[in-house]
Amino acid sequence: MLFLCLFDMLLTVNRLLLIVSLMLELKADARTILGKKVNSLRKTGLIPAILYGHGKKPATISVNAREFDKIFKQAGETTLLSLVLDGKKHNVFIHDQARDSLSGQITHLDFFEVNMDEKIKARVQFVFIGESPAVKADGGVLVRAMQEIEIEALPKDLPKEIMIDISSLATFEDKIHIKDLKLSGGIRILTNLNETIALVAPPRSDKEMEELETKPVEAAVSEVKVVGEEAKAAAAAETGQEEAK
Repeated sequence: MLFLCLFDMLLTVNRLLLIVSLMLELKADARTILGKKVNSLRKTGLIPAILYGHGKKPATISVNAREFDKIFKQAGETTLLSLVLDGKKHNVFIHDQARDSLSGQITHLDFFEVNMDEKIKARVQFVFIGESPAVKADGGVLVRAMQEIEIEALPKDLPKEIMIDISSLATFEDKIHIKDLKLSGGIRILTNLNETIALVAPPRSDKEMEELETKPVEAAVSEVKVVGEEAKAAAAAETGQEEAK
């Protein structure tokens, strides 16, 4: 029994070491430029960022924008990264990112350093795959009722994304619920298990389509009438005032 316990512990340690060794690495530099002056960093291709975690003093840093974009496309927000700062590796998640509203470029990053032995909460995106018979054969419309799920797990067990196979949606009565997901044993689902992830809505009838096409026209005509009547009333009032003068 003792031998089996030691063997299991050895396997766990080896798995952790393998995960750490396979993590994508991103180099970071300590940053002393703060406030509005960080714009000068952005002009040189750097992204101002901050590194923090439980019981850790926040550190202001910067990362290369091109290198980050390359890694982010592979990792996403729920994949562990190895952030190398002053020669020391930090196991982090991309906790938050700010983007310019016009250009869409990243202007600031938050990196959260995790304890590999502590469970954390995270939101993981759904990726819909496959083809629904109810859509292909019956002309239905796929309804993605949810785009993500909230889970709790050890950092090593957090998935980058969760695949949702819609090929099981054969009829308009079929639905995919949270409780239908098959996740690894180390993941605890925090979202309501009865929530619907996806379904297929039946196509609209010809009558419904006709109603949709005519309603906007009727509404527009009534609006024109109201506007026209208001304009006439205003003109009449102005004429009356001028005559009174």
